[in-house]
Amino acid sequence: MLESDVAEDGCSELHLAEEQVREATGYLVDDRSVAALADMFKALSDPTRLRIVSLLAETELCVCDLAAVLDMEQSAVSHQLRTLRDMHLVRRRRDGRRIFYALDDDHVADLFRRGLEHVAHA
Repeated sequence: MLESDVAEDGCSELHLAEEQVREATGYLVDDRSVAALADMFKALSDPTRLRIVSLLAETELCVCDLAAVLDMEQSAVSHQLRTLRDMHLVRRRRDGRRIFYALDDDHVADLFRRGLEHVAHA
């Protein structure tokens, strides 16, 4: 690493602000929550799953309709939905022989929309 990289991204000299370090330590999220959050972001790191979330943020759809919109096989869409369901990002309901999917709650739609806002101004 170049010295200029350290100056730009890190401290050029070691000086701990002990009170700030002590205060910041209290802000740390517990290991279990951080691991769960990392898993959720991993689930959302796949472009296909994000497209599914974008559709379900607007309306409930059955697997066959999702597959048609995404131009994918139903089995491939089902595989992606299983990952989202395992992370409690989507929920399903059966209506006869069809299975409909929706986002699990408004938090998921909010997370998705805020992510889009963030990348739009980056």
